[in-house]
Amino acid sequence: MPAKVYTDKDADLGVFANKTLAVLGYGSQGHAHALNLKDSGCQVIIGLYPGSKSRAVAEQHGFKVVDTAEAVRLADVIMVGLPDMKQADVYLSDILPNLAKGKTLLFSHGLSVHFGLIKLHKDIDCIMVAPKGPGHMVRRLYAEGKGMPALVAVAQNKSKQALAIALAWAKGIGSTRAGVLKTSFKEETETDLFGEQAVLCGGASALVQAGFETLVEAGYQPEMAYFECLHELKLICDLMYESGIAGMRFSISETAKFGDITRGPRVVNKQTKAEMKKILKEIQTGKFTQEWVNEYKGGLKKYHALLKAGEQHKIEKTGAYLRSMMPWMTKKNIKGVQASYS
Repeated sequence: MPAKVYTDKDADLGVFANKTLAVLGYGSQGHAHALNLKDSGCQVIIGLYPGSKSRAVAEQHGFKVVDTAEAVRLADVIMVGLPDMKQADVYLSDILPNLAKGKTLLFSHGLSVHFGLIKLHKDIDCIMVAPKGPGHMVRRLYAEGKGMPALVAVAQNKSKQALAIALAWAKGIGSTRAGVLKTSFKEETETDLFGEQAVLCGGASALVQAGFETLVEAGYQPEMAYFECLHELKLICDLMYESGIAGMRFSISETAKFGDITRGPRVVNKQTKAEMKKILKEIQTGKFTQEWVNEYKGGLKKYHALLKAGEQHKIEKTGAYLRSMMPWMTKKNIKGVQASYS
């Protein structure tokens, strides 16, 4: 049976009448939620640590900006828009001491709650509203009169109104325009981590690099390898996004289709799926989260070393050269965008 999809008619922004909403952090998701909610007529304040570079940005966008602890004290619904590994410390120092009965804590990802990195105040609601896309797209789609699909979940429902609050927030950011699915903190967290690691980020980037290396090591030009293994990937992903895998296959040549259905399973095979199951088990048991916590507390040495190695891969130099020759391609300084919301 298909899951229930909540839309605009199922959500009521009146839930936020005479209430103050706080967004802690003004990063990718935080700034999008705050701006969309403000444009939906909600009263929104921003909570940031003293000295945050985002203070000036948020103030330029018309928000009242206060310290994190003060934002929690003033607000009725508080979104924790902070990086996963910073949430536990900020929760203990600034959030928990200022929570009170009747308040609602909101997350856009369930890791800290599901894996017990924070212990919830017993007299509050705890909910999740998780748009299925990056913050800049949440903002862009809202501004275009559209919306990013989202997930909602309830971890704690002291008021008996937690779902209504989650749906109101989802409506405020535009997600009920597209459709909202109800899930749990457990399901969202574990599937999100798995998707990132095995398919969307880890799986895709490793597959692209391995294909590029295979062609270059066989003597083909790196530019050819880049086009075939990275550049054209967007075209295929767009077709799958729009029409599914079968729709993508309808749009490609018979030769490409035959290679797809006969060779694809040799690359992503039973061994690959077995490894995926191991990755999923590591997520479910909390092993991955503990490894990530230890890495973070240990100074991120492995994290930075692996990222640096990836940046120095030949595919990056080849890609930068080829993209510079495509004036029609929008050049995006992703790091610069992120820094402006730090």
